[in-house]
Amino acid sequence: MTDAPGPLFLVGGNEFNPGNEPQDRAFAAACGERAAYVVVTAAVRHDPDAAVRHAVDWFAAIGLAMDELPMRNRTQARASSTVEAAATMGGAYLCGGDPGIVVTTLRGTAGWDAAVAAWRSGAALAGSSAGAMALGEWTLLKGRMPGDHERRYADALNLAPGVAVIPHWDEFGASWMPSAAAARPRSDVVLLGLDTCTAAAWDGHAWHALGRGSVTVIGPDGERATFREGARVEGLPAPQ
Repeated sequence: MTDAPGPLFLVGGNEFNPGNEPQDRAFAAACGERAAYVVVTAAVRHDPDAAVRHAVDWFAAIGLAMDELPMRNRTQARASSTVEAAATMGGAYLCGGDPGIVVTTLRGTAGWDAAVAAWRSGAALAGSSAGAMALGEWTLLKGRMPGDHERRYADALNLAPGVAVIPHWDEFGASWMPSAAAARPRSDVVLLGLDTCTAAAWDGHAWHALGRGSVTVIGPDGERATFREGARVEGLPAPQ
């Protein structure tokens, strides 16, 4: 066991697909010999069973056996079996989907608290798209209507304090910037733009960019810095 958080992978989307090999191999290595899980909370309004199958098949192909950590609702997330599995896990991966439902389902449950405790003792955590958004201090939700680019801040799970993740930066995420920058709840908010199949990965000492695209950090002063595969990512607060 360690006294510092384990690896953290914030992925820009299109998880469990080709292009994600660098960060997913790093996640698999971080899990070691302990159990690895997928958490499909974000996909419960879509097809969570398909999300589980996709994750299991994808990670099997890169040599990691994965199972579901059942957190599709708060009852599952409070179950003693979930708590026991989370407490001894090597890692958990939060899939993409609905960014609002992840926080409201997981926050304050014994299962999620056990997963965070395991991470703080060295286990790995990863999140993609909505899953990555939930791991920041804030998640960015739709401001007005379906498809609208206006975003509002909502409290998230706060493993990456001071950070709001903008996934799919290369596809549509960058269009959230005007409202995300204008509505900052604090002056020190850092916006983290992640291309699809691209991760900002914390290794216990520093953040690095992994995957096929770019990591973009927008600081409180509006200054942008872009980082590509293997580069150390500067300007991003350490997780806690």
